[in-house]
Amino acid sequence: MSLESLMSPHRRWMQVALREAQRAYDAGDVPVGAVVVRGEHILGRGHNQVERLSDPTAHAEILAITAACATTGEKWLPDATLYVTLEPCAMCAGASVLARVERIVFGAMDAKAGAVSTLYNIPQDTRLNHYVDVLAGVEEEACASLLKTFFRKQRAHES
Repeated sequence: MSLESLMSPHRRWMQVALREAQRAYDAGDVPVGAVVVRGEHILGRGHNQVERLSDPTAHAEILAITAACATTGEKWLPDATLYVTLEPCAMCAGASVLARVERIVFGAMDAKAGAVSTLYNIPQDTRLNHYVDVLAGVEEEACASLLKTFFRKQRAHES
């Protein structure tokens, strides 16, 4: 099996996460989107709403995990994959462990707050009670480009 055929389903779901990120962008929030998937079904989706809700916890991943738990009626999400356009921060990586997702697949690296591989590796810390598989760099260019465009626009607006 080729690497391309292995990556195909991940790319498909990351495109859904990118559409969520675009919703955040359009609303003036940092463009991060997330979806929680089990098998061929989306259990939950979310996009950053920190600015809109004036809530520092309203990250795409938290909203997607909350929606997925509401869909399943369960507090844990075994056999589920969290797709997110930006490497999760410590809060979101911790929430993924607590929700017991099976896998995190993310697009762009986060040099300032990444807690899945860049600054920390919370999901794979063996001291914790759950281990989460991680796949980085899926649709990385598209994910990073949306973020760069957003911040470039923000800087131009502030000038």
